[in-house]
Amino acid sequence: MALNIAIKQRYEMITKTAECIKKKLKKLPEGRIVVKHRNNNKRFYLVDKGNAAKYLNKSDAKLIEDLIQKDYLEEVLSTAEQEAVALRRALEHYPAVVAEEIYSTLSSERQAIAKPIVLSDEEYANKWLAKPYKRKSSNKDYTFVTLKGDHVRSKSELVIADRLWANGIPYKYECPLLVGNEIIHPDFSILRMSDRKIVYLEHCGKMDDPNYTEDMVKRVNLYSQEKIFQGDRLFFSFESSTTPLNTDVLDDMIRTNFI
Repeated sequence: MALNIAIKQRYEMITKTAECIKKKLKKLPEGRIVVKHRNNNKRFYLVDKGNAAKYLNKSDAKLIEDLIQKDYLEEVLSTAEQEAVALRRALEHYPAVVAEEIYSTLSSERQAIAKPIVLSDEEYANKWLAKPYKRKSSNKDYTFVTLKGDHVRSKSELVIADRLWANGIPYKYECPLLVGNEIIHPDFSILRMSDRKIVYLEHCGKMDDPNYTEDMVKRVNLYSQEKIFQGDRLFFSFESSTTPLNTDVLDDMIRTNFI
């Protein structure tokens, strides 16, 4: 239930934002700012609880800044609290079973006959993973075996594959992709379940090899011809002979872009 998770995440973010704003507001001065214009000049006035207005001059610049920030934060707080209420109500009324999960609730006899209209995330991922494909080379050409059972070329690709697997992210290793008139084999084709798009991760493991980097530039251009752009559906991890794969950076990339 990706939508339900997204609502929960938004609710948590909004409530945290509201609490942060409340703390900031406590540190700001009393009153509010009114801005008036006269002869193309703007004049700032401090208005107190009794609606008495006091003109502020240049020496009051810090007070003006604080009160304008206060007005802004109060508007953000009001909107955030309204959204939090709406999100909380949405969560309270969100169905326990959503449309794409109905098929999985059927008996095996009914599933054998019924044709699902909407697939659940799990069913969608399994269907994608079940599609056969021809890898770049046979298993005997690869040394390392992942937790999923894939044979990969390097220790770093083993780490990447196992990180994806541990996070429950569906992926295919060296699945062919037609770009223009050429077939390439992205290191990892990843099914991002949040939007059900296929994204690609290339591990650049020889960044101090000029020939390797030149080939990678050409490869990136091929992706671009298919409207697959960096930071959108194309991502990279890097290492060289002196700088190994940074697993902290890898984990951040996975959490931010592939879930």
